[in-house]
Amino acid sequence: MPYEASPTRYETMRYNRCGGSGLRLPAISLGLWQNFGGLEVFENARAMVRQAFDLGITHFDLANNYGPPPGSAEENFGRIIARDFRPYRDQMIISSKAGYRMWPGPYGDAGSRKYLVASLDQSLRRLGLDYVDIFYHHRPDAETPLEESMAALDHIVRSGRALYAGISNYPPETTRQAAAILRQLGTPCLIHQPSYSMFNRWVEDGLLATLEQEEIGCIVFSPLAQGLLTDKYLRGVPPESRVAKPHGTLRQDRITEETKTRIEKLNWLAADRGQSLAQMALAWVLRQPAVTSALIGASRPEQIENAAGTIEKLKFSEQELAKIEQILRQ
Repeated sequence: MPYEASPTRYETMRYNRCGGSGLRLPAISLGLWQNFGGLEVFENARAMVRQAFDLGITHFDLANNYGPPPGSAEENFGRIIARDFRPYRDQMIISSKAGYRMWPGPYGDAGSRKYLVASLDQSLRRLGLDYVDIFYHHRPDAETPLEESMAALDHIVRSGRALYAGISNYPPETTRQAAAILRQLGTPCLIHQPSYSMFNRWVEDGLLATLEQEEIGCIVFSPLAQGLLTDKYLRGVPPESRVAKPHGTLRQDRITEETKTRIEKLNWLAADRGQSLAQMALAWVLRQPAVTSALIGASRPEQIENAAGTIEKLKFSEQELAKIEQILRQ
């Protein structure tokens, strides 16, 4: 049966202006880093994308090497677009990235013009698209001049392969330098994608302030610390979790007794707020004025529905924020 998107999908989601641009992104975006590759159940991935779009989540984030195997998340998402989303392409923001190793040899990694352009061309073929909305350099590369990487992003936008340019995992000063180069080239840096959560706060040491000053949007990945900031691991390790999967990216040694104690206390505080822990953790990153969107992962459609419910309660009292700080310092 053909997919028809929910007619009420835009009525509940919140959309935030991305930096100083005219583009608005949903407060919750869906990342395809985990659970969308060739080793996963395709129909589950398809159901998650449908659920997200029906909830007003219009932004879907990928990278060339997402899988496993690398590239298979883009291939699967391309199949989902072809089957369900061709009529909705202009209502979607689709992004991809390059910067980590994708193929053997000297041209399949890092930040050269050769690699970035070739990688995006491969991504577009896997996705079955003429362009992506946002293309990122996935990480800074000390061996490639920053001017070369940024000129490649400028070329990619001017060639029509992407509508906007972004960067990911860049520290504050390099972000400022990259933004200046892109501005001079005439292709402003739209957005930065850093990791940020209650358990990983490095962006508070200068990056968020830099993004505000440069009028660059911010979409944070791993806002749930790869599932730690949920109630998932309070009663052991579920068999479908990232820890349990042989290709998962969360190591079991991160689930210490101290971490579990913090999670339990945060979970109680979330319950007092009338939220799940995941919703409170997402609201906590979204409270930052510089943060445009929180990029979630998911293994089931129900998790996406829960995350979308975050926008029903985004504000914190001073007492709640102080309590969170106290728990995190313990």
